[in-house]
Amino acid sequence: MERSIPKESSESIDFYLRTIYSVLRSKSDTRISVFEEAHRGMDSVLHHDARSNVPDFNAFIYGLLRMPSCMLHVEKIILGQNIRMFIQQGYSDIESWTEVSAKARRRFCLYNGSDTLACFITSRSDIDDIVPVLTAFQIEWNKIHLLLTDISIEYLQKISPENSDKFKKISEIILSPVEDLKRLQNVWGQEMDDWMQEIKKHSSDLRIRLLDSSLVQYARSTNSWLKNILVECPDIQQKSIYFISSNTHCIANMLSGYALHKEQELVEFMNESDNGTFFNEWELIEKKKLSASRENLLYYMLKKYQQTNQGEYTIQEQKDYEKKSGIYRVPSIQTFDVEAQIIDLSKIDLQNIDPRIQTEHIEALKKSNAFLFNIDYPLGMTAFNILSKLSEEFENICGIYIMGKAASLNGVHGDVIIPSVVHDMHSENTYFFQNAFSGADIEPWLVYGSILDNQRAVSVFGTYLQNRQFMDALYRGGFTDIEMEGGPYLSAVYEMIRATRHPTDEIVAFYNMKFDLGILHYVSDTPMSKGKNLGAGALSYFGMDSTYAAAIAILRRIMSLEIQKYL
Repeated sequence: MERSIPKESSESIDFYLRTIYSVLRSKSDTRISVFEEAHRGMDSVLHHDARSNVPDFNAFIYGLLRMPSCMLHVEKIILGQNIRMFIQQGYSDIESWTEVSAKARRRFCLYNGSDTLACFITSRSDIDDIVPVLTAFQIEWNKIHLLLTDISIEYLQKISPENSDKFKKISEIILSPVEDLKRLQNVWGQEMDDWMQEIKKHSSDLRIRLLDSSLVQYARSTNSWLKNILVECPDIQQKSIYFISSNTHCIANMLSGYALHKEQELVEFMNESDNGTFFNEWELIEKKKLSASRENLLYYMLKKYQQTNQGEYTIQEQKDYEKKSGIYRVPSIQTFDVEAQIIDLSKIDLQNIDPRIQTEHIEALKKSNAFLFNIDYPLGMTAFNILSKLSEEFENICGIYIMGKAASLNGVHGDVIIPSVVHDMHSENTYFFQNAFSGADIEPWLVYGSILDNQRAVSVFGTYLQNRQFMDALYRGGFTDIEMEGGPYLSAVYEMIRATRHPTDEIVAFYNMKFDLGILHYVSDTPMSKGKNLGAGALSYFGMDSTYAAAIAILRRIMSLEIQKYL
């Protein structure tokens, strides 16, 4: 096996990163345009047409989904690690700014209501993510700006597919298929006219400034985050812990049974006109004419229901219901946007749980003194910081389970990947490990996708920091699974079981570990194909099949280990 990534395949990526960090050392504002040539030269798979004069709507929408909507007015982006840092640098009113968020990226951001956005970073991976996203956003904004030169502001009003002639004309002007203009409208909603008019008025000339980026401060931020959790749940420090990095809905949904409890109300919601497709699917499932999971559909509809005025009340009701089953949600603190769920296994109402996690002798869990420590998966090196800090505070970690999205070079959307090798581009280490999961753990619960086990994964710097040459080299080396957290987590695992800091550029084999270790990925992108990437949206309902299949495997594994202790 080719262990390392050939250097020549990532030279343009390395050059881009060197450009970013050398430029951001400046103590003054830097124009995003400084990064544009290195960005184009990298030829990112997420930005195929960076060099073309034709807009790349996949790249543009990817950026729009990962930045707050206030970017319509933002001219300056400030990166910092905590509130105090901003105040010391002259932003004395930072605490009065408005909190804003992106649709598809968790990051604490504050907006001054005018032209400045403050983004709080929790590891260098945030920088690796933010700068390419902003650069792609600016490149595509300016392409559309030039194409709108001869169009009047008045014409860019009341843009809607219902006005099919105007909608088609605008799509032709900006060299966009009608489908892509509709995708933009889905992102912008009622602000579509505002966006198009603002793009018409001026070119984008964003500026960025990095206040500081120290490892010490990253550690302090992580420490503050964990202290906040321990204040909310002080009893867990001496307990057995199963650490899970996943999301905020799968584990809680299956263990609380809240959505199943609200079945009648959710089915009525499905029966409304806007949700007719889901109601038809529900009826097919109930009549055994469709093999999809009824539980997954209820979980999905609960999320949609809670986004309506009608169902908003269930958000608090769900939290109260979960607490009765020993599930405690600890919101993220301001600058560290990672929610945690602390779950007392002995308090779970076993009558209400998802039937797919029911198992023999499950009543033994009532004797358990173990807690699940589930977090919303972090970005890149933040994973290393979190697990390192947890290992310092908790002596009895029984299992570490990592579930997250990945791009696959040999799979399709909805597949589940089970890696046994992870190459980490941060440390340049290649980690070999015995994955706690096999295909047999996933197969009973996966309806639509396939299982790709014994795969080789690579943890990359960022989603934009990949090109076709790089991926070809990966594929030739036997690497098919591209993600961002596995390597950093395994570097932290190394320091939990060895007497030294994790090495660099070595082969590392984990064996005879004192805790369980499992990694599962579900495919969200297929970058080697010509289809649209997830920049255009999200896995949505279809993606729940693989997501929940992986979560079921994790919960059944933990339950099995705990039950064995008491038989």
